[in-house]
Amino acid sequence: MAVQRKITLLYVRKPGETNVNQKLQWLGSSIGLFTLRDKDKSCFRIFIELVKTSKRGNPVSSDDLSFRAHLTRGTVVHHLNKLMDSGIVIKERRGYVLRQSNLSSLVSGIENDCIKMCEELKEMAQDIDESLS
Repeated sequence: MAVQRKITLLYVRKPGETNVNQKLQWLGSSIGLFTLRDKDKSCFRIFIELVKTSKRGNPVSSDDLSFRAHLTRGTVVHHLNKLMDSGIVIKERRGYVLRQSNLSSLVSGIENDCIKMCEELKEMAQDIDESLS
């Protein structure tokens, strides 16, 4: 079975003068991680903890994320599944980490995924066009 990834990119106006939390919020919103439904910013809080632990190269368990982000384990697991579906987070034996250890590499990985997806879409579209001719 092929690996499925759900990549969402949103054009969100880039904020002006901001602090690092606002920049992280913008980045996460632009790649579809945070929505208006996430009123308590639970996904954002989990993302921040994953960014911190990925910098140190340490996987973090759902229980640890729950404790650090002051969220229920169920909420953490829900958001981790969403982050894994997008390909941003991977599960390791001892816990969860960002797919890349820094945000620049993470965005480059998303870019590569998008390019590959678009190439596959073009190939299929050409095949369909030829079939319909």
